[in-house]
Amino acid sequence: MTAAAPPSPYSSPTTGSNVEAHTLSILVDNEPGVLARVVGLFSGRGYNIESLTVAEVAHAEHLSRITVVTSGTPETIEQIHHQLERLVPVHKVIDLTLAARSLERELAMVKVRGRGENRNDALRLAEAFRARVVDATTESFIFELTGKPGKIDEFVDLMRPIGLVEVSRTGIAAISRGPEPI
Repeated sequence: MTAAAPPSPYSSPTTGSNVEAHTLSILVDNEPGVLARVVGLFSGRGYNIESLTVAEVAHAEHLSRITVVTSGTPETIEQIHHQLERLVPVHKVIDLTLAARSLERELAMVKVRGRGENRNDALRLAEAFRARVVDATTESFIFELTGKPGKIDEFVDLMRPIGLVEVSRTGIAAISRGPEPI
């Protein structure tokens, strides 16, 4: 009989009723190694990244925005927030989940195999979800769909029985609403 391993000091609780998903917007210097440092903060402490997007947002100032979706207890999210703020290339960290007004969107490309009635079903569903056909052959479609992650999940689930082949998703992009920048 083997003894159970002691709990890791780096483990963060991921079960329980108070675990929440949060979207963090991190404004950083656009320079080599910054993304690795941010991701290293998460992996080194056992935090999970559910979605990650990065893009330069201010070319002249050499600034990029990293959008991270992670989950944890409110205390864990607060700890992540404070640890991110202490990283040298980080200018600002905003928890968009706590912001009263923010928008989240994701882009997905969904490949579906279909002939005959399945083909018609796929096109009808795509129209209902406002998905755009970006490629079509006699045996398949590739749909482009933008929206909240839940909408994309629902579309993918509906395409499974029709002939889902492959899905590619960008991850969440988020921004606060209103005239003020974050």
